[in-house]
Amino acid sequence: MADGRGLLPTGGRRRAHTSPGVFRPAAGTAPLVALAAVFTLAQLVLVRPGLGLGWDEVVYVSQVTSHHPAAFFSAPRSRGVSLLVAPVASWSSSTALLRVHLALLSGLALYLALRAWRGLFPTRVLVSAGAFYASLWVTLFYGPQAMPNHWVAIGALITVGSFLRYRADRSARGALWGVVAGAALMAWMRPTDAVWVTVPLFVLALAGRHWRLLLASAAGLAVGAVEWVAEAYAGYGGLGERLAEASRVQGGLGWHMAVDDQLRSLGGRGLCRPCTGPMPHPVTTLWWFALPLLAAVGVVVAVRARRVLRTVMPLACATTAAFPYLFMIGYAAPRFLQPAYALLAVPVADGLWHLAGEPAGKRRPGGSRRPVAAALVALALTGHLAVQLAVLVHTVDRTAESRRDWARAADELHRLGVRPPCLVTGHEAVPVGYYTGCSSGGTSGNNENITVAEILRTADRVPVAALTGPGGVPPDYARPWPVHRISDLEARIAPAPRKDASG
Repeated sequence: MADGRGLLPTGGRRRAHTSPGVFRPAAGTAPLVALAAVFTLAQLVLVRPGLGLGWDEVVYVSQVTSHHPAAFFSAPRSRGVSLLVAPVASWSSSTALLRVHLALLSGLALYLALRAWRGLFPTRVLVSAGAFYASLWVTLFYGPQAMPNHWVAIGALITVGSFLRYRADRSARGALWGVVAGAALMAWMRPTDAVWVTVPLFVLALAGRHWRLLLASAAGLAVGAVEWVAEAYAGYGGLGERLAEASRVQGGLGWHMAVDDQLRSLGGRGLCRPCTGPMPHPVTTLWWFALPLLAAVGVVVAVRARRVLRTVMPLACATTAAFPYLFMIGYAAPRFLQPAYALLAVPVADGLWHLAGEPAGKRRPGGSRRPVAAALVALALTGHLAVQLAVLVHTVDRTAESRRDWARAADELHRLGVRPPCLVTGHEAVPVGYYTGCSSGGTSGNNENITVAEILRTADRVPVAALTGPGGVPPDYARPWPVHRISDLEARIAPAPRKDASG
């Protein structure tokens, strides 16, 4: 009955009569604050605010900035990230300022997400869970970036934690609103991911006839997804049509074994599409295989502590969150699994405390521990942290160089006379166009948003550049244009617009 109604202390005299496995939610906020502060500082130091914007970031940021034309916004994307960066991007073009803004928000969000679990686990377990998730290279790398997956992870933690708190104590109305807020945040960022995360919650709410929880979960998803759904009818002809287009952009959703693709991406590949090449060193992927084992230990601990549900539910939600990215998509990116990692962190942390010799919720008489077990766990965690930092440093360095290449290409295009207003098409047109201050266009592929005739008409009014990547074939319409070598790119610049051309 430890997961039943009325077990969480809510105030007054009830705090002195807690059931086994239930912990005081009012205690232990200082360690969570400290963890959030360290996480924020680590992002700013290790990832660095000067890191240029990536391809996807360009798409999201360009929707709200007044300094650059908006890039093509494909069907799978949602406007949540654009609204998240709008307080800075709407008036400033400073990437460093945007990074600081996002790092601060990420730290605050991690604190709030862990706070939603107070009373369900001891503070030491929550701090350990947060530290595990925050120390992953993928979390540190994407925390200060304008990308949706970390925010889906935060929303997932808030939703599941609040759901379990309200289920245990129906007087905790704040937890009910936490379910709404967490579900809305997830759907605001990625509606389809939000649905996958909440499937086990809907099943539990229906099975237990927890109608308020069912309504709160559904209301949160509806509030977060309303703009995406409205845009589906306004721009795609309906929700089904947008989902079909999103599936096409993602290579056709269906049965795909992407587990090996995710493993290949763990070495620091931001996007593994197509996902070829050798696997990273086994040391780099060892933690990935340890996750389910440690989560299983956490379940055993939960059975002994009589709090099975609060351990099994994050594990179930992590499983449904990861399923489409492991078995339904033909490529991989490590950030896709961030919601699963965040939810798994809770039972994993519980399992680690057990292995270290101090089962959560049951301190040994006199506070004794198994020193050898504790030392081995500490050694393993130190090695894990070293691996994550090594991958992070390598990823940041490689990513920074590639984004400097885009900036150098933009500088060279400026020298060649391609200045705003202007249009860039072809290879990597979206990021290069953004860095140049131009609109970007594609006549085919996932970013198709312009025709050849429109490009030629545009060339009569403003500068146009067609980019060809290494080994690529220039488009027919640009073959007569003068060609210029920019690093490994070929840039064909349309002849200067006719002075008498009408706008």
